[in-house]
Amino acid sequence: MDPDIVGQVLAPELRAQLSESVLLAPDPPRPDPHRWFPDALADAEILISGWGCPRLTADVLARAPRLRAVMHAAGSVRSLVSEAVWERGIVVSSAADANAAPVAAYTVALITLAARRTLTMTAGHLDGWPAFDSRSGSDGHTVGIIGASRIGRRVIAELDRSDADFEVLLSDPHVTDEEALRLGAMRVELPELCRRSGVVSVHAPLLPETTGLLDAEMLALIPDGGALINTARGALVDTEALTDACSAGRLEAYLDVTFPEPLPPGHPLLRLPNVLVTPHIAGAQGSEVRRLGRYAVAEVERWLAGDPLLGEVTRETLRRLA
Repeated sequence: MDPDIVGQVLAPELRAQLSESVLLAPDPPRPDPHRWFPDALADAEILISGWGCPRLTADVLARAPRLRAVMHAAGSVRSLVSEAVWERGIVVSSAADANAAPVAAYTVALITLAARRTLTMTAGHLDGWPAFDSRSGSDGHTVGIIGASRIGRRVIAELDRSDADFEVLLSDPHVTDEEALRLGAMRVELPELCRRSGVVSVHAPLLPETTGLLDAEMLALIPDGGALINTARGALVDTEALTDACSAGRLEAYLDVTFPEPLPPGHPLLRLPNVLVTPHIAGAQGSEVRRLGRYAVAEVERWLAGDPLLGEVTRETLRRLA
């Protein structure tokens, strides 16, 4: 195995964990990876990929005759795999589980800020502290979770363990009432969730049927003074409708994703004091990225041993994943 290739993909302390029999192709460090990337795969049996990896099209795979498995050291594989991957029978794994923990922790932190109406309190009292009787706390707050994804479930679990006695509502067409209760939430339809929740947090996958899921009608149902949190996909929310609601001062918004992303300079959501836009940093950042490398390495070891992959993605499951 070429250590230089491995070094471009994994942290140094993880290199030794890989079998010497495994051939790896790197994530592309060059300006135009599409020109050379297929050649790097010529002898590879396993590809460890990451953010920015070129799409595995039929043309790319034609130059990777030995490729048998792809271990994606990142979250969604939607932009990576093509139909040709499934037709070749190539096994695909994602480190989305490892990436879910940082996103869930980030989301819970935003829920805490939103329950306290942090942006409104800060913007409205720059010249002095807000009156005590005007402040909001987390205890007993109703939080609506849209989507029982791996991240949505982690957020529900954290809220359920909290001392704040949150009431957690869940909207997900694939979850039954009983399953929701086991998770720690009450299942309701989306309009009811919006009407009852002071904080709405989005965790649904972006699919044709979920694009614009939170449109003007749904946003209008969220009570005045409520907050929207989106750490999933920007296009799940109607940007224009959200801009109108926030411009009117009716809602706060905590957005780690937007549509388009990034927002154009000067966009109202970037200027409003009751909106916080962060640059898609909820997922693994900095030192946390090592979690993704460790997960991918462990998947390689499981695959070589013939054990089930923990993060396997199939053609069928990808249809309902982010």
